[in-house]
Amino acid sequence: MSLKMFEKPLGMRDTFPVIYEKIETVRQTGRKFLRARGYDFIETPSLEYFDTVGKASAIYDASLFKLVDSQGNTLVLRPDMTTPIARVATSKLLKEKIPLRLAYFANVFRAQQTEGGRPAEFGQMGIEVIGDSTVFADAEVIITAIHLIQSFGIESFKITIGHAGVLNCILKDYTESDEQASTLRKLLVDRNYVGFEEAVETFHLPKTKSDALLQFINEATTFASIEEIEKYVRKNDALEYMQQLIELIKAADLSQYVALDFTLSSHMNYYTGMLFEVFAEGSGFELGNGGRYDGLLHHFGSEVGATGFGIRIDRLLEVLPSKETEDETVAVIFNELEYMKALQIANNLREEGKRVTLQSKNGLINEEAFTKQFGQVVYVSQEDLA
Repeated sequence: MSLKMFEKPLGMRDTFPVIYEKIETVRQTGRKFLRARGYDFIETPSLEYFDTVGKASAIYDASLFKLVDSQGNTLVLRPDMTTPIARVATSKLLKEKIPLRLAYFANVFRAQQTEGGRPAEFGQMGIEVIGDSTVFADAEVIITAIHLIQSFGIESFKITIGHAGVLNCILKDYTESDEQASTLRKLLVDRNYVGFEEAVETFHLPKTKSDALLQFINEATTFASIEEIEKYVRKNDALEYMQQLIELIKAADLSQYVALDFTLSSHMNYYTGMLFEVFAEGSGFELGNGGRYDGLLHHFGSEVGATGFGIRIDRLLEVLPSKETEDETVAVIFNELEYMKALQIANNLREEGKRVTLQSKNGLINEEAFTKQFGQVVYVSQEDLA
């Protein structure tokens, strides 16, 4: 027998029962929470056209799963949920209601080039507010993210907030070409701060510019207020916007969950304004990210604003508080002649709210190993038939 028959494609995972139930609990908790806040759930196809969603998604081409349909069209497995939702919103939903508040719980697909333990398919839960360009929409998204994470019993977490416009101004003002600014931005996407400093040195910039960039990279993640960034960038609409955003979060009494990080940059090049990442104690990776992506809507021919976030379900599971199972599990074991009585007993127990497995004794290969999986075992005897 070939071992190949037990292998999975690169990056694909099986979801076993225990993890499946945890995911289902997250889904139900998230759905109840988000619907109570006015969000409507939506589902989009797993397959999309490459020329529309594939190209607009800003996911690296090498990370796309591509295939060709019978008509010769190139398709992709959806690499994110924001882009398909932007497609359906601009084609239909915005004509019926604006602004839109949409939510989703779905799997996305990112091809992996090497075996590095990273999944090629993973679940995401998130929201999109489409058709509202105000700072209040951005504040709603961040506040919703904070409260959603709290709804899962997680308290030790932080949301770091930056602004694409502010970072672009700094990189443009302190470099001498678009190429230099692009190089530094890519290094920030990878959080390669050492590489950032090395690149600044190789550019041979005027000392005032190189010193400013090096000081900025060392301070940008520790700013306690918007005013502290003003020594690196002239006061502009983006800074005023961020000041308003921080004030709204403060008014919601949630400042303790938020920190500023003006080095934040994303390979999702459709982010045009505020952007943020979510980190929690117990995980070395971000739980999720979000921000304002007006540019993506423009790609689909709509001039409205949009903002939202997505949370990785697999990473969320890593930091969920441990909870004892609340289900009371019962196995009802019967012989062939006792089936009808066993069925009645099982149904009575189910009506009491217990989780009941009905099992023929003759069908057990290892009775001892099987019964150890249950909190209670009921054997239906001949006496029960009397």
